[in-house]
Amino acid sequence: MLVRVAQSTDIEMMFDIRTSVTENHQSREEIAELGITPESIAATLATDCCAWIAELAGQSVGFAIANATEATIFGIFVLPKFEGQGAGRALMQAAETWLWSQGLDEIWLLTGNDPSLRAYGFYQHLDWLLTEVVAEGEYAGEAKFTKRRQPCELAS
Repeated sequence: MLVRVAQSTDIEMMFDIRTSVTENHQSREEIAELGITPESIAATLATDCCAWIAELAGQSVGFAIANATEATIFGIFVLPKFEGQGAGRALMQAAETWLWSQGLDEIWLLTGNDPSLRAYGFYQHLDWLLTEVVAEGEYAGEAKFTKRRQPCELAS
C-alpha cells in the first residue's frame, strides 16, 4: 500500500471514490449542495488542508482530507471493493501524523451516529473516542470522535 500526498490532478478521482461508497453515499449533486466541488477542494488544498491518496498495485483506492485550522479529519473514503485491505488505516495514519506535525494536541472527526456503521467501528478500533453526539446545527445527530496526541507522538 502506497500513500502519497494528493495533487490537484487527483481531485476528479477523489470525487469518483467519494461517490462510490455504499455507506454515507452522496451523489456529486448532493456534495455540491454542501459546497463541495472540485474548485472548492482545489482551493482548500491550497490553504490549511492536506489530502492523501492510497494506491494499491498502481490503482487509487482511497483518499483522506484533513484540515489543520479546524483540527479535523474531513473525510476518509475507500472504494468498496478495497475495504478491509488496509487503505483506511494507512490513510488515517497519514492524516493523524500530519495533524500532529501541525502542533495540535487534540483532533476530531464526525461520522454517522450508528454503531453498526463500518466507519463508527473503524474509528473506535483506531482508538478514537466518542465524545458527543452533536445536538444542533448542520451536523445535528452526528457522532463526534476525538483523539489526543500520545506522549510518544510529542517528539514527532
